[in-house]
Amino acid sequence: MKKKLYTLLLAVVMLFAMTACGNSDTENNSDKELEKVTFVLDWTPNTNHTGLYVAQAKGYFEEAGLEVEIQQPPEDGAAVLVASGKADFGVSFQDSMAAALVGEDALPITAVAAVIQHNTSGIISRAGEGMDTPKGMEGHSYATWNGAIELATLEEVVKADGGDFSKVELIPSTVTDEVTALRTNSVDSIWIFYAWAGVKTELEGLETDYFEFADIDPVFDYYTPVIIAGNKFLEENPDTAKAFMEAVSKGYEFAIENPEEAADILCGAAPELDKELVLASQKYLAEEYKADAEYWGQIDADRWNNFYKWVNDNKLVEEEVPLNTGFTNDYLPQ
Repeated sequence: MKKKLYTLLLAVVMLFAMTACGNSDTENNSDKELEKVTFVLDWTPNTNHTGLYVAQAKGYFEEAGLEVEIQQPPEDGAAVLVASGKADFGVSFQDSMAAALVGEDALPITAVAAVIQHNTSGIISRAGEGMDTPKGMEGHSYATWNGAIELATLEEVVKADGGDFSKVELIPSTVTDEVTALRTNSVDSIWIFYAWAGVKTELEGLETDYFEFADIDPVFDYYTPVIIAGNKFLEENPDTAKAFMEAVSKGYEFAIENPEEAADILCGAAPELDKELVLASQKYLAEEYKADAEYWGQIDADRWNNFYKWVNDNKLVEEEVPLNTGFTNDYLPQ
């Protein structure tokens, strides 16, 4: 009898010991210090960035063992901050990356995901003034940033449409609100990203004409915007990079399936935003984030290379951008 009682007591003691160890492991896991990651935006928060804020609000970053700080960009842009190692990830654009990838002052950065699968930018103008095609820009003003790739793109599409680019009046861009600029006739045509500025013109009842560059020539279906990372960070922290991109992917997939809730999350993180515009933009981008790609963020090598071949052929950067330079899909969940 004593032996049975002893055996029973021993079993109980061992059970408590095992339970205590299990609780200790659980506590240790929950108390595990999160790895800090810094992400720098390209502009003030908008629907291009929704997946990040969803991942933060839904706890996807924390589940991945990460504490992510989202920062506003400095004057010299996100790419410089990421290249210098002062930020781990950021937002850039394939066209602006061209000059950054070559030359003596080349930046060690790599695009690790396409935020939007296709280039949804183009030229917007007041409806009925003939600028629904590139040739129609002749004799009208265009607000320019005076960028080499920007102007070469416009010249290419105007010439392809049978127009004379020298007849387009180029004026320095001071546009901060596209609707106001068009309504006040301060400019006739503006390069916009339709998901924000185009949607805004619809909401404010401004009738416009619009054409997209990618519809005119597939070479302009480049990636804009993209998420970039520093090459040194990727080399030294591949697991962290993959964990971050998996969480971000979940954020954008959520935004695709739940645009209304995603819009609420973005407005909660940036309450200064116009809720009506955010919701309308979010619904538009729900169809554009992934579009026809196999998975969110995928970068097609042919499209990437075709655009840089056009850049090289037109000698728009000081050195040719080598093929397959500046991007990877290796850190995306597939």
